[in-house]
Amino acid sequence: MAAKKILMLVGDFVEDYEAMVPFQMLLMVGHHVDAVCPGKKAGESVATAVHDFEGHQTYSEKPGHNFGITAAFEEIRAEDYDALVLPGGRAPEYLRLNPDVIQCVRHFAEAGKPIAAICHGPQLLTAADVIKGKTCTAYPAVKPDIDAAGASWCPVNATASNACADGNIVTAPAWPAHPEWMREFLKVLGSTIEP
Repeated sequence: MAAKKILMLVGDFVEDYEAMVPFQMLLMVGHHVDAVCPGKKAGESVATAVHDFEGHQTYSEKPGHNFGITAAFEEIRAEDYDALVLPGGRAPEYLRLNPDVIQCVRHFAEAGKPIAAICHGPQLLTAADVIKGKTCTAYPAVKPDIDAAGASWCPVNATASNACADGNIVTAPAWPAHPEWMREFLKVLGSTIEP
């Protein structure tokens, strides 16, 4: 398996599991991952939030861990990366206001490079206007954004553990989907793991 260079876009109050777990999983299988955040340098960190499903009308939110930034967003070149990961949480809703973030997301989509987005991460795909005609999923509250962007909605299963792959884009509704989401993303990356 050829190691890939993967970019992960995060910001303050990114969902803890959705940043930490894929970051560690992708490193574990041999890929290089750079976690970046506009306005932060390597060695700094972002605050995370743990979103949980406890029977309320929406998720609850608790403080998470600090998540380390490995490279400066302002210094990276999207062209140097093979794939993009977009975790959820609250970060995507304000990251999508940054024109440089949107240009970065567009680069990966237009180049047909693998993109993995989970929970609210697809808000960056809708803001970049790159999913028209695709089939995607996300946290259910993001469905209106998916619909407005001209994509087809892939329903979320009862345990929010499903993923949806359409060409180079792999989406999932929330962290319970990590196994399926990362399995599908690894396929799109061309990575193989054998027992």
